[in-house]
This record gives sequence, structure tokens and C-alpha cells, in this order.
Amino acid sequence: MIKKEVNEIRKQFNDKNCAITRICGCYVDGEKQKKLEFKEAFLSLPEEERFKYYELFRKTLGGTVGRNLLNLNFPMKEEAEGGTQEFLYRLRESKLTDTELIGEFYDKIIEHYDAPGNFLILLIHSVYDVPGKTSDGLEMDDASDEVFEHILCSICPVTLSKPGLSYNAEENSIHNRVQDWIVDKPEKGFLFPAFNERSTDIHATLYFSKNPNELMLSFVDSFLGCGLPLPANSQKETFQALIANTLGENCEYEVVKNIHERLNEMIEEHKDFPEPLTLSKPQVKDLLYESGLEDERLENFDHTYDMTVTKEDTELLAINVANTRSFEVKTPNVVIKVDPEFSYLVNTQMVDGRRCIVIEMGDNVEVNGIALNYTGNSEE
Repeated sequence: MIKKEVNEIRKQFNDKNCAITRICGCYVDGEKQKKLEFKEAFLSLPEEERFKYYELFRKTLGGTVGRNLLNLNFPMKEEAEGGTQEFLYRLRESKLTDTELIGEFYDKIIEHYDAPGNFLILLIHSVYDVPGKTSDGLEMDDASDEVFEHILCSICPVTLSKPGLSYNAEENSIHNRVQDWIVDKPEKGFLFPAFNERSTDIHATLYFSKNPNELMLSFVDSFLGCGLPLPANSQKETFQALIANTLGENCEYEVVKNIHERLNEMIEEHKDFPEPLTLSKPQVKDLLYESGLEDERLENFDHTYDMTVTKEDTELLAINVANTRSFEVKTPNVVIKVDPEFSYLVNTQMVDGRRCIVIEMGDNVEVNGIALNYTGNSEE
């Protein structure tokens, strides 16, 4: 799924567009014991409750595709009888009316979901009447290409509120606040089937992880039966190792800065494309060449790439390996962070026989909130 398709489903989570038919839930304590199960027609819930659920469901489809939201394909074995895809398909077809099937779903998650503390499993069934679109992308409200029938699972931690004092309006007094168990934003979740090319894809699912660096590989592997790409931080480490191994002993500051700047330019140029920018072997090689590496220094690049980026890790996403928020220069004693737009202000220069980091100061410089005023010779 691409960003537009994810947003199209997210827009259904409000009373105006709501296509949710049923909601089920299971509250699990820290000992993995079921404390509560419920099943309701969603639109029969009080309005205030519906709005709170909508927010949780939107969060389950929140974040960035390729980081928090991962497109996963089911292996063929999972589509056979007894496989995860086959089980989820039956669950969707039941429209969440089969109590035994729902209980089996809870049991599977409780068995494989390894997280401390209490949590709430939420499961909804929804039927979205997909509107057709004109050739220029405008929706046609009176035309429907198909119905996207799907389930969405959200796994939310449940934590005890902090102790403290509160104001009692009825008694007009201050009292000790009663601690409650609060349902927090979802940590994990998934949409099945996937909504690829605005159509039902029963061979895929969209997986959500609030923390892109903690994908919970064991849960995805054992419960969903799908393989996972490298987490965002591991992709970044792999890319950094690839650059370091390619440059070797001649890892110059200017080249690394050029790589940073060119990578951010590529992301900016790609921002209006529907799919995230991926960095294949040829694309990384072109990136290095455009950043100042001559052909002779790239002679062994293919071998270096294959040794650094394993076959399972071949897809690196630009948003995961680039630092779009800051340009950072770090020494053992000093860390310099600059807006990427102004990375050109930081350079290296030989001063008294020593290589130094030089920053163009310009006007309006402050030190600990005190504005500097140079009235004498600027070179003193």
C-alpha cells in the first residue's frame, strides 16, 4: 500500500464515513490472562466512545510507509489450510460473528505477543464501498468499483494512571485521585487484506509498529508468518557501513557531506511520488559518483555492496538511511548539529598545521543568550 491508499482507509474512521460493522475486544493482564471480552455492533456504541476508538484506529494506520507501516506478503504455506492467511481470511468472512474463531484469534496473539504489562486487543470488521475515480483522479460518489471488506487489529498497552490529587466539583474539594487503567495508543497492529492499487489483495497485509526500530520480529514471524525488512535503525547502520567500507581510508569530510546533501535532494525530488524512494545497488553507486567519487574509487563497489548488504537486506529506504532533520558533525568532545539546508556553513580547514572544523559565523551570533558584537578587527 502507498500513502494515498493508507489515507483513504484512515478517512473512514469518523461518523460521516464510518464503514465499521462490528468491534471486538479482549483485555489481557500482565500474566497473559483474559480479564474481559466484548463484542458489539460498532454504531450502537455511545458517540463519545466511538470517537475514542476512531482515534486508536487512525493511529494504527499512522506513520510513514516503509518505517512504521510495512507491506508484508504471505508465503504460500500461510495460504494453505491452517496457515495464518487462511485463518485471517476465515475471520474476515465470518464478519466477527463466530465467537469460537474470535477466541482462537485472541489466543494466538496472547501466545505470541511478547510485551510487559497489560494490553487490549481490538478487532474491527469494516466494509468500504470503494468509489470509482475519473481519469484525472476525481472520486465519483455514485460509482463503485468494488467493496473492500477487511479487518483491522490494534494492540494497545493499558497502563495505570499516575497517583495524585484531583478537584471534586460536586464537593468543591481536593481529593486523592483514583487511579485508573488507561488504554494508550496502539503499539502494534495490522490491516487484512491489504488495499493495494485501491483493491483487495488477500495475499498481503499492512503491519503497523509505533516504534520503527522495534518491529517485534518474533511476533510477526510466529503470528503472521511473514518475513520483515530490516528495522529503520539497522538500515541506517548498514548504509553507514557501506559508505565507510567503500571510502576506506580516504573517507573525506567533503565527500560525506556531499552524500548527505545529495541524498536529501533525492528525497525532496521524490516527495510527490506515491511510493517511498528505495536505494538499490545502482542507485547507491550513482549517489556516490554524484557526491565526488571517481570511477577508479568505485571499481570494487559491487563487491563491497554484496559483502555489506546481505541478500535479505537488499531494499534500503532513503527515509530510513538519511538524516533529513539535521547535519551532524561529532568529535569526542564536541557535537555540531546544523539544519541540512545550511550544511554548507560547516567546513574543514588547516589552521596552524591542524585540521579544524570551521563554521561561518556571520551576523546575529549569541553565546548563552548573549549577543556578540564585533567592533574591532574581525580577524583578531
